Amino acid sequence: MDPSKRRGLAASATALALALSLSLAVPAPASAQADAWPSKPIRLVSPFPPGGTTDLLARVFAPPLSQALGQQVIVENRAGGSGSIGTGFVAKSPPDGHTFVVVFDTHAVNPSLIPNLPFDTKADLAPVMLVATGAMVITGHSSAQPHKTFADLLAAAKANKGQPQFGTIGSGSLAHLAMTQMGAQAGFAGTHVPYKGGGPLAQDAIAGHVPVAIGSVALLAPHIRSGMLVPLAVTTAARDPVLPNVPTVAESGVPGFEATAWWGVLAPAKTPPEIVARMNAELAKLLRDPQIRERLSSQGMNIVASQPEAFARFIDEQAAKWAKVVKDHGIRAGD
Repeated sequence: MDPSKRRGLAASATALALALSLSLAVPAPASAQADAWPSKPIRLVSPFPPGGTTDLLARVFAPPLSQALGQQVIVENRAGGSGSIGTGFVAKSPPDGHTFVVVFDTHAVNPSLIPNLPFDTKADLAPVMLVATGAMVITGHSSAQPHKTFADLLAAAKANKGQPQFGTIGSGSLAHLAMTQMGAQAGFAGTHVPYKGGGPLAQDAIAGHVPVAIGSVALLAPHIRSGMLVPLAVTTAARDPVLPNVPTVAESGVPGFEATAWWGVLAPAKTPPEIVARMNAELAKLLRDPQIRERLSSQGMNIVASQPEAFARFIDEQAAKWAKVVKDHGIRAGD
């Protein structure tokens, strides 16, 4: 064979081999990744201890998602730091669609409250869905004590410095900020008793170890129904359907007051949009199931089932609102 032809064939073979190696090295496009998703079990992180509302949602979601996606969905509790530890774990996880987190309203508060938060809530996380919103409820214990109505609470608070002692799911939680703002508007400054999540708060509230508790209706309504806790007021602008006879804070002596609890699902940033859209669609589908809707609605969750873009805007709005409260009142993590 002519030497020049031999060299040409060798060059062609080398080029072909290089092209093949490059094609193997280039990651599959996002659409291909989405088509193959999920390829292994999915972790659904609850960043609070068992017994709270993020844990409840995660455990409601896991079985139907496992069935719909053909892979086991495993609920994993990673509590601490007002939800920031578990959320930070997800923010640093591979963006392959196999790790998600169920967040609570503290997610929008943490950036303004926790110094050196080890992740960026906007840059490191991708909104999937605003699942639901709901009221928080302020409760007293059923035993003989002065807080039988919200008016009783206001009167005691104004007459006694440092009252009421009120428990929340944690320092810097929405409940903490809401009570601080409420006190500023009504003219009192209570004493905050932070707990490490909804489960521990509920346990101490029904045991009477903390005289006043503020938490989501989803968390405290079962104990109101049992008669252990007495509802004093809800924090939303309108009365809550689960507790229709309980007045709002605004109609009970603090005009204009409003604070709304919420729950959502996030993924690591750079998770392929097709996977985010698929998870959004699967969540929306299960949230249309009458039994699931009834279970969540009975717990005080008003189902929203938003698109990712709407959830992103909602987080921004909540973050701006509560950052102002943190700044205006000099609230610090650990208060």
